[in-house]
Amino acid sequence: MTQLPKRLLSIDIFRAFTMFLMIFVNDLWSLKGVPLWLDHATVTEDTLGFADTIFPAFLFIVGLSIPPAISARIAKGGSQKNILAYISARSFALLVMGFYHVNLENYNKAGALLPKPVWQILITVGFFLVWLDYSPSFQKRAKAILQWTGVSILILMAVFYNGLNEQGIVWMRPQWWGILGLIGWAYLLCAVIFYYSKSRISVLTGALIFFSLFNILVNTGWLDFLDPLKSYIWIVGNGSMPALTMAGILVSCLYLKFRDNKSRYYWLTLSAIGIFMLAGGFVLRPFLGGISKIRATPSWVMICTGISIFCFMLFNYLIDIKNEQNWFAVIMPAGTSTLTVYLLPYIHYAFYNIFYPASALPLMLRTGSIGIIKSLLYSLVIIMITGLLEKKRIRLKI
Repeated sequence: MTQLPKRLLSIDIFRAFTMFLMIFVNDLWSLKGVPLWLDHATVTEDTLGFADTIFPAFLFIVGLSIPPAISARIAKGGSQKNILAYISARSFALLVMGFYHVNLENYNKAGALLPKPVWQILITVGFFLVWLDYSPSFQKRAKAILQWTGVSILILMAVFYNGLNEQGIVWMRPQWWGILGLIGWAYLLCAVIFYYSKSRISVLTGALIFFSLFNILVNTGWLDFLDPLKSYIWIVGNGSMPALTMAGILVSCLYLKFRDNKSRYYWLTLSAIGIFMLAGGFVLRPFLGGISKIRATPSWVMICTGISIFCFMLFNYLIDIKNEQNWFAVIMPAGTSTLTVYLLPYIHYAFYNIFYPASALPLMLRTGSIGIIKSLLYSLVIIMITGLLEKKRIRLKI
């Protein structure tokens, strides 16, 4: 197993920059006249919008983070049972939050006991109470009371839930698990593979090839005979999500392997993998459904993997070699309190909906270039608030 590495600031800052962009693109719904190249592509389009590259970059970063995190626990003497429990607990937390979030989409605004914004605020409060980064000096009794209060809130919100779809009134269902749920499944699968691989590059490469081939075979229709199993057992995202995460694990292990001498082989290897992914994505594009995030096509996976590799190389060079981390100090809280910064807009948007239209911005501030600047500033403000909360140790930790 790889020895304990020093903390990779480039991963934290890459994650922070990606979260800054994620909040930005998630706020595009509030604008009018958003350029097509900036927004998500529709399900029928064969193209890659800027927004379509952000989530795969985050999955790639999840993979980058797995080797140093698990290696650190092993170096501290963590047993197999403890490490697998750690992986399971993190995955479970993401799945629970994703499960609640995905059911926001079908919330019955007319028939539910609670207004949707109130339900949304309360589940977010529940998440914070359960998974808050409680200080070691925090009283155990008080911590238990707060956590059980959070659990009780989540249970009550599940009881009060009222959904509506084309079939009528429905209760909470996994559906596509939501963004956090997809991350949870990909993390669970890839972290377990990494742990048992003992950092062997050959095993990790084989896992990446397997998930990529699975994604290709699904898109060719060759695995249609397995459709009856989809409701019971399947690889999340038709293999696309773990493929992106496993690519991050592989790149991280290559860095850890060559970190001491910063050999030219490391840069050449990553460049070759990045070029191969980009070229492969464009070559497969005409044959496997084009480029589509919504349909999770192989071209989307490969092109976004290539982009993410070159982005990491850039951050690797700027941060770990040139020590230019001060450039990104203002957004750093998004890299260290990532789940907090992701959830804060859920509270803000809910309050916005409660007081709308009194809090609505004028159309001129939500249109064109001014609107884009507004969303960029919104992302920055959310990160700055996260930084203030982080200083008070008010952040989620899973």
